[in-house]
Amino acid sequence: MSRLSDYFQTDWQAMTTNDWIGTILTVVVFLLMVGAYFYVFRPKNREKLEAMKHIPFEEDNENTGDPHGRK
Repeated sequence: MSRLSDYFQTDWQAMTTNDWIGTILTVVVFLLMVGAYFYVFRPKNREKLEAMKHIPFEEDNENTGDPHGRK
């Protein structure tokens, strides 16, 4: 059986452009998710987020009439 560190070795010189883009994109998305989690779970922002929790369930007032524009 090999050592655990053998699984995590990276040959940085052999990485292609697509490998670098994927690595950078993964790190950026991870940092954005960590930032979003800190924003959402911060107690200071609770009132603001609680006020917006029903927005997806509200009806749009613009689309309540006839679809052909008649009244």
